[in-house]
Amino acid sequence: MSIITGQARRWTLAAGCAMGLLQGQALAQDSGRIIVLINPNSNEAATQSMTELAQAAVGEAATVQGRSNAGAPALLTTPEDMANAVPGVVAAGTEAASDPRVAALIVSAFSDPGLPELRAAVGIPVLGIGEEVFHEAARDGRPFGIVTVTPDEELIESFRQKAASLGYEAQYRGVRVTPGDPAELVRDPDRLDAALADAVRQSVGEDGAEAVIMGGGPLSASAIRLQSQFEQPLVVAVTAAARAAAKKIADPD
Repeated sequence: MSIITGQARRWTLAAGCAMGLLQGQALAQDSGRIIVLINPNSNEAATQSMTELAQAAVGEAATVQGRSNAGAPALLTTPEDMANAVPGVVAAGTEAASDPRVAALIVSAFSDPGLPELRAAVGIPVLGIGEEVFHEAARDGRPFGIVTVTPDEELIESFRQKAASLGYEAQYRGVRVTPGDPAELVRDPDRLDAALADAVRQSVGEDGAEAVIMGGGPLSASAIRLQSQFEQPLVVAVTAAARAAAKKIADPD
């Protein structure tokens, strides 16, 4: 009788431990925080790449999920493209925010299309990669420049206006644009890296930048590949926004 009782006790304890472990895993999953990264264009490869970069930046603080704007072009190159992307960004963001596990949203295009509209529509933190990368590049008063593949003059002027609106106009050293068609360039990583490296050298050597922003979410992977060639930091917009999102989640106040 005592043997049966001992075995029963051991089985009961084992079952209890197993149930506790399963409940703990379920609780961890239930309480897991999600950051949704919204790519305002429709390029799924770019969405995946940016999502992976954001995940690396936040580590175990949250799970990053990517969303593409299916109704938009594969690359946004003009202010009209940015404006047309806004409804899709807001729709994706409001849908994501309806999930209680989603703790923050990232708008992952350099011009932050739909950022103010999405902030007004949801009750969780919404960060734009353009806004956050300016904060990081301008840290400690250092002068900074931007390199991008987008030659649109109106869009480039919007970068200057953003620098001014954020209080960084005195540190802003302008934009260097790669030559050639941007849509073709982003499809060829080797050509893209070579063109961006030349633009970074111009920003540093001729404009006096001490940090260089890679102007566009799809340029983030190139920044990482090129960083070893430069002493100056190549500031990755996706990474800057992901770190800021993780900080917001950890310290909402």
